[in-house]
Amino acid sequence: MTATIRILSEDLCNRIAAGEVVERPASVVKELVENSLDAGAASIVVTIENGGRTLIRVEDDGCGMSRDDLFLCLERHATSKIESDADLFRLRTLGFRGEALPSIAAVSRTTLKSRIAGSDEGWELQLEGGAVRKSQGAGMPPGTDIEVRQLFFNVPARRKFLKSDATEFAHCADFIGHIALAFPQVRMVLRHNGRVILNLPRQNDPFLRARDVLGDVFGDALPVERRAGDLCLTGFAAPPQQNRSLADGIHAYVNRRFVRDRLIQHAVLEGYRQLLPKQRYPLAVLFLDLPPEQVDVNVHPAKREVRFRNQREIHDFIATTLLDLWRAPREEEAPSPGAGASEAVPSLNEEQAFDLFARENAPNVPDGPPESAPQTADAAPPAESVLVKGESRSAFPPPVSETAAVPETRPADGFAERPVSFRTEHFSPPAGPPEPSRHPALFTRGRFGAMRILGQYHETYIVCQDEGDLVLVDQHAAHERIGFERLKAEFHSHAVASQTLLFPVVMDLDFGERDMLEKRKSDMERLGFDLELYGGRSCALRAIPAFLDPGEAENALRDVAAELLALDASSALEDALDKVLIRMACHGMIRANQTLSMQEMRELLRQLDEIDFESHCPHGRPVVQRFSRRAIEAMFQRT
Repeated sequence: MTATIRILSEDLCNRIAAGEVVERPASVVKELVENSLDAGAASIVVTIENGGRTLIRVEDDGCGMSRDDLFLCLERHATSKIESDADLFRLRTLGFRGEALPSIAAVSRTTLKSRIAGSDEGWELQLEGGAVRKSQGAGMPPGTDIEVRQLFFNVPARRKFLKSDATEFAHCADFIGHIALAFPQVRMVLRHNGRVILNLPRQNDPFLRARDVLGDVFGDALPVERRAGDLCLTGFAAPPQQNRSLADGIHAYVNRRFVRDRLIQHAVLEGYRQLLPKQRYPLAVLFLDLPPEQVDVNVHPAKREVRFRNQREIHDFIATTLLDLWRAPREEEAPSPGAGASEAVPSLNEEQAFDLFARENAPNVPDGPPESAPQTADAAPPAESVLVKGESRSAFPPPVSETAAVPETRPADGFAERPVSFRTEHFSPPAGPPEPSRHPALFTRGRFGAMRILGQYHETYIVCQDEGDLVLVDQHAAHERIGFERLKAEFHSHAVASQTLLFPVVMDLDFGERDMLEKRKSDMERLGFDLELYGGRSCALRAIPAFLDPGEAENALRDVAAELLALDASSALEDALDKVLIRMACHGMIRANQTLSMQEMRELLRQLDEIDFESHCPHGRPVVQRFSRRAIEAMFQRT
């Protein structure tokens, strides 16, 4: 009987291992640069051609390898970083498995050169598909120089799945940026197709390295520094008003290893609890240091995820540190660090933490907060004015004249025209709230403008009377729907109206954003953005949609870029038009907790009468709720 189980060849085993370790050119860059850092390099130069398809070269001035070690490093699971299984639980290096070099060599044409300090010469190995073709002495300074050419030349199925050169390079550059933040004392240079893209000098101050890598986005960031027992958290956190639509602004490191960890992300969001609008994420660079035996970094093939021994302690430590950062102490108080923080943060028990964040098959970066993440308030700083075509105006057009003949609507008791605050401390509702009625007449054209405005509740809801009914209008949801419908109409007619900025807004993009904006420049122009890309990652924003406040320009551009990044390069803008325009409409709109004048409230209701689908905002939340007089009288037991 013929056996059906067979032992795979060494060559096939290496290719399978390469499939786990080498996903794309950025994987090669990651493994080689991490080896350079583990070797104590003070300078690392990365050279890439054609997005890494034809060449990836990493040169360092680390400790180097002898001739014998150079041959041994090509054997699978050959490493100098661990000796026993106990070492797996006290790792202090970035790499440790000994899979990287043999896996990379198995799917490329690789040249390794290395020299240890004090030796007369270095040694060079030339490999093809993992097999050594040539070995010889080499004149070179101390350190290691590895060239990887024609990646996946012998695995064409893998090669054809690579994206465009620009996209693959963007992944490589993003990794260099991430690792550079954790090692400011190491000089790092990145070249692509003969151009120097990044040239990061050695920095003693981590904040200066963050500025070099991320631009001025962290200009207003506050330093983070706290120790508690074996735990230490350092880094920088930007104020809540500097936020993004995606979680990629959270740069988290565990023992200087960049991770996409769900527990840390949830803790950071908890640290900004009730300070961010819904579905907005903060900007932070955080370095968590703890004894290596308290964290397992070996739970993911690419070491992107970690698992903590005491997850609740880690979560609460990070969350309370950030909450204390934003808590403004009273002048007469001199609180000790961390005082009162434990009461402010809901803790996770071990079962919750494991269930939410430590699943090995969980995605690396969730699209939104975990289900148990706190829902932040829909509040934002009031946008008192917007700039349209260079002129400052309020969110609504002012009346022609202060004494113009405008029908005045005042409360029956003759109080002056002003927002009304409704107190509810003594309100005792019946067993269930009254069911808001859907009066058909409310949604007919012209009905909103005919209602009598009573005032504003919590600077968020416009309170109106329509015949015998009480009507509440969510001012932010209403204005958002108005903005969305107008943007859509402008886009389909030709393009979104734009305003030229007197002073262009200069900003730094990440490489993925730059690649996308370069490809979709014409789409951005139709959306009202006129931008000029120059240098490595810099961008000058010269015109923005007419409804936007220039102060919102950068956030709006990044949000639109985030939506377009989710599209395939060949997809038409119309495929995601609603999502893009909804994201744009969120900026420059009236917010919750924003005081409106009576004239502004009238104008908002009038504009609602001019659009379709005025009953809900673009996200699906209701704009208006109506309560009949009978339902209200039932609340007070008058029926």
